Amino acid sequence: MELKKLTAVSLLTAVGVVSSHIIYLPIGMAKAFPVQHGINLLTAVFFGPAYGVGVAFAISLLRNLLGTGSLLAFPGSMIGVLLAGLLFKKGKSLIYAALGEIFGTGILGALVSYPVAKYLMGKEMALFFYVGPFILSSVVGVITGWIIFKALMKIDFIRANMEYRK
Repeated sequence: MELKKLTAVSLLTAVGVVSSHIIYLPIGMAKAFPVQHGINLLTAVFFGPAYGVGVAFAISLLRNLLGTGSLLAFPGSMIGVLLAGLLFKKGKSLIYAALGEIFGTGILGALVSYPVAKYLMGKEMALFFYVGPFILSSVVGVITGWIIFKALMKIDFIRANMEYRK
């Protein structure tokens, strides 16, 4: 099972990195990336918070190294998937994971982005500057992830091999 997990999270990471060249919304210094939030929802539900944070970190790091991301990718994506995974683990409901991703990225991740922007990037912004755009990006991504999740659950192999309900 570990090899299957590693393969799946590697594929999700690759999809996240490759699609970041195509699908992003420039917002101030941030490059909002709705695909990340869909991937966060899927990894939180299928693999849990630890794998989710690992995938979010890997995508954020690779996006930054390739020039398609900013330092703000780290707090938004990692906090969102962590909260999504923890809430899903607690409530075993896709809606909990979706709300965790939206709140974790849109509110908490946006607020944590303020000191990152100010001290690491040298840009002064209002404290709540990124809340609206991060919420919008995460809602679009969560809806996309939700649709993909429902489609994947119709595939017998996926249902049989993913530990999303344990």
